[in-house]
Amino acid sequence: MVENPEFKVIGFFCNWCSYAGADLAGNMRLNYPADVRILRIPCTGRMDPLFALKALLEGADGVMVSG
Repeated sequence: MVENPEFKVIGFFCNWCSYAGADLAGNMRLNYPADVRILRIPCTGRMDPLFALKALLEGADGVMVSG
């Protein structure tokens, strides 16, 4: 896989579910792609879909919602 430094993925992570896993991966010093930007949100069930659309309109190449 060729990594492009210009590629940007915005990840919306639930504070109670998936953000804890991402935080643990950071504490364990596991590597994950640097082109993924993680945003902690209170709950993915209450996330406004316009957040994902706005991220794409502002130039993100992809959006990931994890709960």
